[in-house]
Amino acid sequence: MTLVSTPSRSTGEPLQTTDMIINMGPSHPAMHGTVKMILTLDGEIVKDADVNIGYLHRGMELESESGTWNQVVPYTDRLNYCSPLINNVGYALAIEKLAGIEVPPRCAYIRVMMSEMARICDHLTAIAAQALELAAFTPFLYGVEARELIYQLIEEVTGARLTTSYTRVGGLRFDLPLSFEEHWREALPRIEVLLDDIDRLLTGNRIFYDRMADVGVIGKEDAIDYGFTGPVLRSTGCDYDVRKDHPYLIYGDLDFEVPVGHNGDNFDRYLIRMEEMRQCLRMIEQCLEQMPDGPVSIDDWTVVLPPKEEVYNSIEAMMAHFKVIMHGSRIPKGEAYGYVEGANGELGFYAVSEGDRGPYRLHVRAPCFYLMQGLRHMIVGDMLADIIPTFDSINMIGGEIDR
Repeated sequence: MTLVSTPSRSTGEPLQTTDMIINMGPSHPAMHGTVKMILTLDGEIVKDADVNIGYLHRGMELESESGTWNQVVPYTDRLNYCSPLINNVGYALAIEKLAGIEVPPRCAYIRVMMSEMARICDHLTAIAAQALELAAFTPFLYGVEARELIYQLIEEVTGARLTTSYTRVGGLRFDLPLSFEEHWREALPRIEVLLDDIDRLLTGNRIFYDRMADVGVIGKEDAIDYGFTGPVLRSTGCDYDVRKDHPYLIYGDLDFEVPVGHNGDNFDRYLIRMEEMRQCLRMIEQCLEQMPDGPVSIDDWTVVLPPKEEVYNSIEAMMAHFKVIMHGSRIPKGEAYGYVEGANGELGFYAVSEGDRGPYRLHVRAPCFYLMQGLRHMIVGDMLADIIPTFDSINMIGGEIDR
């Protein structure tokens, strides 16, 4: 411990005080599972922080090397489990880049639409949890209700609420149900009302503003040095979004804006996520209006599974089904890096193929890992109580950090 001389308020005489070293976490809700910080405090001020991300023992990357290319898809669900559909799409794009596969237009539209629905769910989770941990319970309820409406639509499309496993290398598991657009139109007005209610409750709320503004500040240069991407980087004034700067699928054909802050603080990150959700709704509407008819997977039974009716009535289709399931697809030798704009930043998949049934090597560029290495920079100098909103503002998801 360090001895510090602090003037007494009553006499002005120096007082001998000591820095206090405490453990914060691992615990829910504040420290989110496995994360632990060893804090050095001068009263309530954070003088230093040793941030430890912990150990989830998932082994996702190594486990991927023992399965077929499509058997990796369920592992991707469990990376950022707040927006698993984006993980699915990112992985599929990397393998399709490796194999030289171009998916049908309808598949591209559905992938983008479902990714934007997942992005809304992720941002709602971040904002609702942040509000709750600052004692704002009502916005949390509104956020959960809006997320539930989207979860019901996701379940209607994929058959699952969270771990969807919806993409396939070369396409999708299946097409949209006929009732999807009608149910989306029914849910959309309520989702918009709930977003407006959250906005009215929090954005102009003096208590919320005082807890968020000028807290967790980081500059543009430091954020870039740490490898930040996503809303946290854009809060510093750096206008970088993979969907705009390196368009993939059909993002280049959509009309949307990328909100950018300038203070690099918690409040800017909140505002960016609120506006991004509205832009997501805008993109989903465009996808529904522009989406063409047609197949949702390529016509290659060595990569995708044949239709079930063919499997049940054709020996060729049955054998193709067996080969893909048991032996996997033979992706050409090589290596590729595929990347998407995840809810928290650039999510990348680096895959190496030796021409075998599955990945020889697979590495995930998880945006939260880079955000966590800059967390110390963002909390030192602030107060102990400020750690909670700052930690929430980067929206750390442990599943993608420890693989």
